[in-house]
Amino acid sequence: MFNVESSETFSLIIIPLLIFTARVLDMTLDTIRIISVSRGRKFLATFLGFFEIMIWLFAIGQIMTHLTSIAYYLAYAGGFATGIFVGISIEEKIAVGTVVVRVIAKKDSTRLVENIKSEGYGVTSFYGEGATGQVKLIYTAIRRRDVDNVVGIIKRFDPKAFYSIEEVRSASEGIFPPINHYYGFPLRTFRTLFIK
Repeated sequence: MFNVESSETFSLIIIPLLIFTARVLDMTLDTIRIISVSRGRKFLATFLGFFEIMIWLFAIGQIMTHLTSIAYYLAYAGGFATGIFVGISIEEKIAVGTVVVRVIAKKDSTRLVENIKSEGYGVTSFYGEGATGQVKLIYTAIRRRDVDNVVGIIKRFDPKAFYSIEEVRSASEGIFPPINHYYGFPLRTFRTLFIK
């Protein structure tokens, strides 16, 4: 009688593939969980942690029962590295949260400030003293998914301006442009499909 578990195909291909897939899922959840913890999303982090450890137990269980197979070690390590990459890619795509963009401009930045405002973002600006003279400090709190748009405005109107971007754990108020899309879908389509 044919024993599936004793076949070479099962032990050399199927089990390593399962370990690799489990480790990718585990590390993807782990990466998103760590990012959630850093942003204070405790319920999401707890939920992800539960499934993460269940998957990890499966993967490590397979490794421990087959300690002599190098294919299992390679599958485990490969899944670990791939899972980190996938987790960060998913988190970047979702782009949840708020950031503060801080700009230090040396030249007259009136057009820069006006263009950031014209896009619907709130702006706070004031003059300061830098190492080489007077500078203009510009602050704006934006959604993470809008970073590329704001950085594009900065580069277009003051390519030599210094800017930094920092995560905001929480914010009480702010001026943000209206959302016209939801993860790639026009918001009108999203409302039609999911909101009565």
